[in-house]
Amino acid sequence: MSGPNTDYDPVEVTPLKAEQVEAMREAALTAIAQAGSLDQLKQVRLDHAGDRSPLALANREIRALPPQARKEAGQRVGPARGAVSRALTERQAALEEEHEARILVEEAVDVTLPWDRLPVGARHPVTTLSERIADVFVAMGWEVAEGPVVEAEWLNFDALNLGPDHPARTMQDTFWMDPAENRVVLRTHTSPVQARTMLTRRPPIYVVCPGRVFRTDPYDATHSPVFHQVEGLVVDEGITMAHLKGTLDHFAASMFGDGITTRFRPSYFPFTEPSAEVDLICFVCRGVDSEECRTCRGEGWIEWGGCGVVNPRVLVACGVDPDRYTGFAFGMGIDRTLMFRHGVEDLRDVFEGDVRFTSAFGTEI
Repeated sequence: MSGPNTDYDPVEVTPLKAEQVEAMREAALTAIAQAGSLDQLKQVRLDHAGDRSPLALANREIRALPPQARKEAGQRVGPARGAVSRALTERQAALEEEHEARILVEEAVDVTLPWDRLPVGARHPVTTLSERIADVFVAMGWEVAEGPVVEAEWLNFDALNLGPDHPARTMQDTFWMDPAENRVVLRTHTSPVQARTMLTRRPPIYVVCPGRVFRTDPYDATHSPVFHQVEGLVVDEGITMAHLKGTLDHFAASMFGDGITTRFRPSYFPFTEPSAEVDLICFVCRGVDSEECRTCRGEGWIEWGGCGVVNPRVLVACGVDPDRYTGFAFGMGIDRTLMFRHGVEDLRDVFEGDVRFTSAFGTEI
């Protein structure tokens, strides 16, 4: 049986040479210092301190050395592995501290911010204003009446004393539905609701009719092919223009504040006789120093809508006795009223659906 190899020269084992051990140590320390994250450091640990790392393989070679050479080799490899282990521990601690500091900044929660991060939302201002107008008249004892937006020609025109040759019946003002022989239109005003009401109810009648209407108008800052109107109708015994004036003064004050009054200017509408244009006293300058007012442009008054005493022909067409009953009617643009109340300069803002516009109004006006 042969004895131990006492002539083995440890210098011949390359991984255990002093310069090789130092090179492995320096390579490991450099890689540790360059690791910029915990994931990178994990890979460096596998490469330079794992079971298959150069220093780990060199440590295995020590067992193959003769007894008298193991101590010297161990004194070279052991301190190198210790230095790498300490460097890994220090770098691990430093990277964890950096990671925690970064998390505190990147994931910080500002407890002073509003807790509800979801937008509240808002109802459309035309809807809320329509309801506000309806509330004004319901408080006076009136009723709210509604009707279809696709309307029969007779109710939209003939019943309202708009004869076959009236220019409003042409394609220039009216959207006609196909097929043409059905004589159906998109209503051009909410007055057909008044006709439907008189056909289905007996006087006294006190109704207000808000809703959408359609005309072939251009789409610009002051016009739209789809807009909103509110019309009022009263049919009772002894109704006069004085009742109409008092009603509209109350309506104007409810919309624009106390002290707002109206004036009538003679006009013509087929379904009322006499008829008048309704002007508001300017709600900005109140008619005082109007020369400097940009709202009324020096007039002191602002055009608001139309009104008049119901034409007896309309009463007859709807089955109401004109010898016993009289009435009045009026119509205003809801969109125009909204623009007056809130200083909206472009009508397109009302219809284009930008939530930045509607959210300013909240859930009520």
